[in-house]
Amino acid sequence: MEENIKETVKQILTEYLQKNGHRKTPERYAILETIYSIKGHFDVDELYSYMAEKEKFRVSRATLYNTIILLIDAGLVIKHQFGNTSQYERSYNNETHHHMICTCCGRVSEFEDDHLKQAIALTKLKGFYASHYSLYIYGLCSKCMAAKRKKK
Repeated sequence: MEENIKETVKQILTEYLQKNGHRKTPERYAILETIYSIKGHFDVDELYSYMAEKEKFRVSRATLYNTIILLIDAGLVIKHQFGNTSQYERSYNNETHHHMICTCCGRVSEFEDDHLKQAIALTKLKGFYASHYSLYIYGLCSKCMAAKRKKK
């Protein structure tokens, strides 16, 4: 299953690059392959380290940033803004999920809630067709809440 997804996203990238007159470089495909090997969110530094250590493929941070922008435009990556940090995740064949962001430590947790999904799916948006959405809930995680209680 996972290999089928990787082949499909490679094909989507190839079509996107051809359609928009971009070069098909090995770096772009290696970055895409790496992103689709990562479960969950990542930032550029994590992607850079992952590629250097696990994939043994070195690319500059500038190449990573430029390629991520290209992959966002191609609809293969989603960018999230969690407070002051940008995080990314793969978008193709990714289940809709929601995010809880701790305003103290910055930890991001994912969760799914069928009632929320259903409520959003049933929401009529006048003159607008929604393709996908993200839900962010900000507050304190249990560790930060416990630490806060201890201080008092």
